[in-house]
Amino acid sequence: MHFLDQAKIFVRSGHGGPGAVSFRREKFIEYGGPDGGDGGKGGDIVFEAVAGLNTLIDFRYTQHFRAPRGTGGSGSNKTGAGGKDLVIKVPVGTQILADDEDRTLLADLTKVGERIVFLRGGDGGRGNASYKTSTNRAPRQHGTGWPAEEAWVWLRLKLLADAGLVGLPNAGKSTFINAVTNAQAKVGEYAFTTTRPQLGVVRHKGREFVIADIPGLIEGAAEGAGIGDRFLGHIERCRVLLHLVDANDADVAESYRIVRDELEAYGAGLADKPAVVALNKIDMLDDELIAALSAELEEASGHSVIPISGASGVGVDWVLDKLLEAIGPDASAVSEDDDGEDAIEWSPL
Repeated sequence: MHFLDQAKIFVRSGHGGPGAVSFRREKFIEYGGPDGGDGGKGGDIVFEAVAGLNTLIDFRYTQHFRAPRGTGGSGSNKTGAGGKDLVIKVPVGTQILADDEDRTLLADLTKVGERIVFLRGGDGGRGNASYKTSTNRAPRQHGTGWPAEEAWVWLRLKLLADAGLVGLPNAGKSTFINAVTNAQAKVGEYAFTTTRPQLGVVRHKGREFVIADIPGLIEGAAEGAGIGDRFLGHIERCRVLLHLVDANDADVAESYRIVRDELEAYGAGLADKPAVVALNKIDMLDDELIAALSAELEEASGHSVIPISGASGVGVDWVLDKLLEAIGPDASAVSEDDDGEDAIEWSPL
């Protein structure tokens, strides 16, 4: 399944049904009078966040959504049937944005089962029975029903994760998430191995939390260089960011600075989030060089640096401890005797 995190769709609620013009005609009743019923209400457009969906790919192939209109009223004061609401199911974390220059945020669905009535169906028109007065005993006017509401909107998916991985391409982010979760992120010895976000559930010391891996950033990503900064939106909801820096880079301080500059250029408070900094791929370096690189990176970042190797597992538990500390008590508790075999990994792939 392809991962799609934004889509443009057209939605329209149902038109209200027309009221009826009818007169009562029954044997032995001399003056029947008007008995036209009201029209039915049109269906609403409802968005609902559901579990089990993790991409907006379905909206690439179905882009128009129209709720049914209400049916017309009829004689004997019968009100027309209302149109059935059209429920559009979206992944948890989906935002609904206006199709304007500023992409105004209209709704944000962050919990399973959360529902909003986005467009209300038109009310049904009045039947001629409702127009009867003491001076107008046989009205023939009726309402045609209130019109539907319609709009073009953008859907944007922001993944829900507790911790986010950031770093340059080939910093070892995919290797790290594969080591600490059951995710199966693609790993390769070339830049931009990761082309779409990946989620995994970490189980550590009786607790669990969700970690997100996004494509690597390069200098100028905020202006569209490389894959750009489009996927940074998926870590806006994270409580903590894990900066991975490749120990084999020519200048580890510069590698950290590039990523920080792109986070600041993107905005949305990413640069202000708590951070854990790790010097990755230390398995091929000697202790003296590791200490020197760690000191250089610590001076540039202002954070304590944790030397790790995602491939060999060195220092990984230390990093997970720091992430749990930053996430706080909201991380889910799991039973110590639960080996996780029945756990389902949430992935946008």
